[in-house]
Amino acid sequence: MPILSRRRRLAFATLLFSPACALMMAAESAPSQDRSPAALSSLGDQVRFPVEKYVLANGLTVLLQEDHSAPLISYQTWFRVGSKLEEAGFTGIAHLFEHMMFTGAKRYTGPQFDALLQSNGARNNAGTTHDYTFYYETLPAGKLELAIDLDSDRMENLHVNDANLRSERDVVKEERRYRVDNSPMGLLNEAVFGLVFRTSPYHWPVVGYMADIDAITTEKAQDFFRTYYAPNNAVVVVAGDFKVDQAKALIEKYYGSIPRHEVPAKAPRRDARQTAARSQVLLKDVQSTTFSMAFHAAQDGVDDAYALDLLANVLGRGPSSRLHRRLVYVDQLASSAVAVNETLQDEGLFNLVVSMKPGADVWKAERAVQGELWRARNRLVTADELTAARTHALKSYVDSLKTVQGRAEALGSTEVVHGDYRELFRTWDRYSNVTAEQLRKAAQKYLEPGRSTLVVLRPALRGASR
Repeated sequence: MPILSRRRRLAFATLLFSPACALMMAAESAPSQDRSPAALSSLGDQVRFPVEKYVLANGLTVLLQEDHSAPLISYQTWFRVGSKLEEAGFTGIAHLFEHMMFTGAKRYTGPQFDALLQSNGARNNAGTTHDYTFYYETLPAGKLELAIDLDSDRMENLHVNDANLRSERDVVKEERRYRVDNSPMGLLNEAVFGLVFRTSPYHWPVVGYMADIDAITTEKAQDFFRTYYAPNNAVVVVAGDFKVDQAKALIEKYYGSIPRHEVPAKAPRRDARQTAARSQVLLKDVQSTTFSMAFHAAQDGVDDAYALDLLANVLGRGPSSRLHRRLVYVDQLASSAVAVNETLQDEGLFNLVVSMKPGADVWKAERAVQGELWRARNRLVTADELTAARTHALKSYVDSLKTVQGRAEALGSTEVVHGDYRELFRTWDRYSNVTAEQLRKAAQKYLEPGRSTLVVLRPALRGASR
């Protein structure tokens, strides 16, 4: 069951929005096509789809997106709880519950849960982030009641006991070993977040620290479940081949009697503005050096976040990007160079990751990266660069909505993060209206040398170059 690090997740499968996608493909292949904000906005209208939203008396939010183009249903439950609601010394429990939710409840045991889904041609999984946890089933049309029955049972009646806690804690600890402790890139990523975010709860990893995972007791787990796994802290999303009236009746039948709980309000805990550069060196058994240069950046949903998304594309997406051309092709210092803008609900992180060729001069590569950032702060990106970055972002947006699962994920995450799923449909215009000047201003605001955080992962071998 995956731990997700980014809110924007892409789904690639059967094409459903063919008019919009065809227009996007034309935009990619025809440089002379009108890509003005007005023209792009007219294309954006074609990827909007009807959604019905309502709230049960117990506070459960429901989003229904009926579409009979394929005989499938995606049923998803999103909880407004991620690792950011944990506390120092008590990390990892949000992700632990992603696993605990599959251990069985009153009507169905853990083995029965999976067996019923598999025997009915369904697949299921879950994910945890800093900001939320979600669960999904993809089922054949006609199996909606099965998903509602299973998910309402574990929301209300999950068995949180010593045996289940021991079993799933061992699984989570093994996952931490695999993803972090025995993974050089996992260690690098954990170090970057820990150094960029000092007081924010984004400081600790979603998977948690090993000592904290060991310290979770059954009583703490039961309290966590009662607090956050409540209908008034959840969003149910149904997308695909079903009837809205039928779904409403079934959701009321199975969820309507589940009592609401008081969920404690927690104000966002954000880091103060970084005023000096930070650095750290990790020595591990690796063949070559990798370094990450990261910056505290914009939270999800603000204008700067969209500008930084496009700037990351210009700097480090694919072989035509600035960093790849400079470090891989021209200077031949690195085997790869990428840039990612990670947008979280309360804060953001702009991250440039460079994997060096063995023996190459890391100091020279760092200077080259800083040089490209200086250029981004002081020069406008070209019209072609902006067009390519915008086209890629818009195509990714369309691609993420091609399947019932992708649409349900987009609706659920947007509702949880922004409190209004309709913000999803503003994405097209938000990217379409970004200008080259906004990219430069975002670079000036966030990507200053004095706000950088450098983490270097280098071989733990005597005589290895920095």
